[in-house]
Amino acid sequence: MTFAQRLHRLREQKKSLLCIGLDPELQKLPGPLQTTPAALQDFCEQIIAASAQHAIAFKINFAFFERYGAAGWEMIARVREKIPADCIAIADAKRGDIGNSARHYAHAILTELAFDAVTVSPYMGRDSAEPFLEYTNRGIFFLGLTSNPGAKDIQLQDVAGTPLFMHVARLVQSWNRAGNCGLVAGATRPQTVRQIRTVAPDLPLLMPGVGAQGGDLQTVLAAAGDTNVLISASRSIIYAGSGADFARAAAEEAGRMHDAMRAYFSADDLPDKTKRS
Repeated sequence: MTFAQRLHRLREQKKSLLCIGLDPELQKLPGPLQTTPAALQDFCEQIIAASAQHAIAFKINFAFFERYGAAGWEMIARVREKIPADCIAIADAKRGDIGNSARHYAHAILTELAFDAVTVSPYMGRDSAEPFLEYTNRGIFFLGLTSNPGAKDIQLQDVAGTPLFMHVARLVQSWNRAGNCGLVAGATRPQTVRQIRTVAPDLPLLMPGVGAQGGDLQTVLAAAGDTNVLISASRSIIYAGSGADFARAAAEEAGRMHDAMRAYFSADDLPDKTKRS
């Protein structure tokens, strides 16, 4: 089974597109947990246990753990182990280096830590991507058009009359021979998602920006024209509550998003386009 096939199966089984981002910061945790960095692991594990029924993926942002050195890597490993088999475990690591270095990054994340997918920068070209692409049963989400304001500095620049992100989308589409490639496409720019679909119609899209960053679910899915997407929400879910019942509050917010997503698996489907999942 290819990564794309697994993603499709999970979407259909759970009637969900939700990816919950785990970006925990110690000072934002509920008061009783603001003690030591080890509390980040407990916080994430409780979020996973409470909300996994609503999600098809969890995305662990490595930066929030790596700042703590070896202890942070240990927490990444332990949190990853808690992600259930009916959810995809995504390493939001944004790796990108020359081939020999990339080979070690790929092994660390996809073999040692056993993640199902990873985010990768494509800007050093095919030789830097190849070590990840060799993991044909794992998902490789290449940075296409990110949701941050600085995307305009590079990704939106014209190259030979075409925005750079479109060159990236076309290139990643050509790399997708094993059905394991995807693109990160920010939900805060739905008009550019439409452009991406003209050159990468079949790639899964990992879409951050719905929720705290202001992206709208209906608008984004209409732009994508299908449900071959992962809608990533982080702060709006994990910080939905600030008390001892934070996990319940997170599950309730995840449930609200899940309920909204179920409509796109009905006969009515997407607002203005046909699903291609």
